[in-house]
Amino acid sequence: MVSTESPALPSSEVTDLHVRRRRGLELFCLSFLALFLELMVIRWAPAVVRLIAYYANLLLISSFLGLGVGAILGKKRKSLFGWLPALLLINVAWLLIAHFITLPTTASESRFYTPTPQLVRYVSLVGIFLSNAIVFVPLGQRIGSLFEALPPLLAYSWDLGGSLAGTLCFGVFSLKYFSPMLGVGFVAFAIIMLLPRGQWLRSIPILVLSLAGVYFSVSPSAIWSPYYYIVVVSQGDKHGNTPIREPQPGLRTMQDPPIYDVRVNHYFLQSDGSFDPSRYSPQKRAEILDGRMQYDLPYALAPAHRRVLMLGAGGGTDTQIAVLNGAEQVDAVEIDPMLVKLSNRFNASAIYENPKVHVHVEDARAFLRRSSGGYDMVVFGFLDSQTLFSSMSNIRLDGYIYTVQSMQSAFRLLNDNGVLSLSFMAGHEWLARKLVRMVALATNQMPVVYENQGQVVICAFRGQHPDPPLQYGRFVRTVFPAGDDLSEAVVPTDDWPFLYLSHKTIPSDYLIVIGILLAITIPVVFVLRGRGFGMNDGHFLFLGLGFLLLETKSISDCSLYFGTTWFVTLVVVAGVLLMVLAANLVAMRMSRFRIWPYAPLIAALILLYFVRRDSILALSFNERLLWSLLVVPLPIFFAGLIFSTTFRQASDPSSFFGANLIGAMIGGFSEYLSMVIGNRSLMFLIVGAYLVSLGLQMRLVKAGRSGGAI
Repeated sequence: MVSTESPALPSSEVTDLHVRRRRGLELFCLSFLALFLELMVIRWAPAVVRLIAYYANLLLISSFLGLGVGAILGKKRKSLFGWLPALLLINVAWLLIAHFITLPTTASESRFYTPTPQLVRYVSLVGIFLSNAIVFVPLGQRIGSLFEALPPLLAYSWDLGGSLAGTLCFGVFSLKYFSPMLGVGFVAFAIIMLLPRGQWLRSIPILVLSLAGVYFSVSPSAIWSPYYYIVVVSQGDKHGNTPIREPQPGLRTMQDPPIYDVRVNHYFLQSDGSFDPSRYSPQKRAEILDGRMQYDLPYALAPAHRRVLMLGAGGGTDTQIAVLNGAEQVDAVEIDPMLVKLSNRFNASAIYENPKVHVHVEDARAFLRRSSGGYDMVVFGFLDSQTLFSSMSNIRLDGYIYTVQSMQSAFRLLNDNGVLSLSFMAGHEWLARKLVRMVALATNQMPVVYENQGQVVICAFRGQHPDPPLQYGRFVRTVFPAGDDLSEAVVPTDDWPFLYLSHKTIPSDYLIVIGILLAITIPVVFVLRGRGFGMNDGHFLFLGLGFLLLETKSISDCSLYFGTTWFVTLVVVAGVLLMVLAANLVAMRMSRFRIWPYAPLIAALILLYFVRRDSILALSFNERLLWSLLVVPLPIFFAGLIFSTTFRQASDPSSFFGANLIGAMIGGFSEYLSMVIGNRSLMFLIVGAYLVSLGLQMRLVKAGRSGGAI
């Protein structure tokens, strides 16, 4: 139970083992609940608000903001925890209101749908982040008060344990059987269990209203994949108003079978249906042949296509066209298992049950690394992911697929007369030019390009091939003028995997939102603290900034090494928390803070900077695994050791913990700089943050006040 009055007792008075254990378990539960709720909102929100999936990391950052502000309030006698049900209801209601408003975007970034930037869109977006942040203030305050009531390192251990358990439990829940009703229902139950009985009568109706809002926010026919909120509609239902659960009976054998559209996060992703003209009556046959023209084009240019690798197979349209064009073996690679399952239910061709097709549910880049090659064709389907691969990164799910290095890996898998094909719906001329130059740099040749109303088909050839025709149906071959080397197109690489950015920039919509949030946050933090911001506060703030940037970079690197799957991200985050927990346990056995951990920390960061990721990618799986387990986490361990040994001496644990969380929020904002400088150069910011922390700590040690506020 949570009392209405925060304990805020000096740690020296908390001597009873039973009391410590009870408070520790309460802190564990609160940290568990905070992590679970944080991930729950990030997972559920894209099903309610259009385009919010592109801002998933800002939702995470706003959670840090709420927890940090709450922790700073940890010493306040008046508890805010009783307000948590009402604040949760406000957050749910705001998301439901924002459902009717499409969030803003900018011309410098390509998204599946581009609305007009209007004030109401920005108000809605900022409102989402602020309403999300205030939900975490009561949780942060209660966590901060328990940090005041327990020895700092013991409290930190309970906090880390709860965060780790929350991350793992949500990961299993999200991967196996995600449901917003079950998730928010669990959160509501946990809140009730943590509230005093006297507040149940008031809180239960409010939480029931929140659950009702969640229930009506999504379609009962919705399907949840590890990455998307999915509904299936009959083709022609442009607004997706009538999602369906099951296909028509006799789908596999009927004449003129229906085609179903798969919509993710409110927008069209792909079609599931047969493109075999023999399945259709003469009236529909011409329509089917016209619809598959963009898929047939690469096969008309390829001298052979017996063995085909299909990347981004989705519902199976590309794979089906390969078989219809005579492919005898197709390796179909798709990262989302639910898209494969939906194809098996709604695709009249049953293509994934064809013995010529071998389905591989994994990251395409990971498959390219382990494949032995020998393909006549490697085909990149329409992979526009429409979501970020992690809430801790700005990289999209397909970010590492559309890079020069990825195209080089694919081109190496072709036989002597093979063809690499890339198809894309490029809504901007600059995006089409980026794709062409990317393939040109990867293959050392100017590829053959066909276009039609934004659809681009790019082919690069090995060996000899006949001169391609100037036109194929409605697709016209693009011939670039003499001297046009596409040099202005900034191509995506493994270090800068941002295909959807027109150039190296931070889109203005992100900058506007970040600026507004900082303008609100900084005055609020100073007012709530009621005192100046000292060197100890700065030390913990820069530790938080460096830590989140380091965690983000570790996730990006390991996702490149092993694939951008949800599972990889989950494992990396859990590994980071385990490493920090281990550092905290070691720190509990150290007598006092020492400067020396900064030396291996900086050395490990420098090592990670100078070892190029290409050399790690060239290693075997076991070698990459050892690198990721033993070397990548080293800086995190030493950073955790520094935090724990200095935190133990803190005279104001809740405020310093809050400063650390605010630093993590700023680190999250700083991660956007990767859009300008690339992922590798983020290491300079990380090293800089820890050097500032070192400088502040050395001044504190010299002054003999490392445990007090300055």
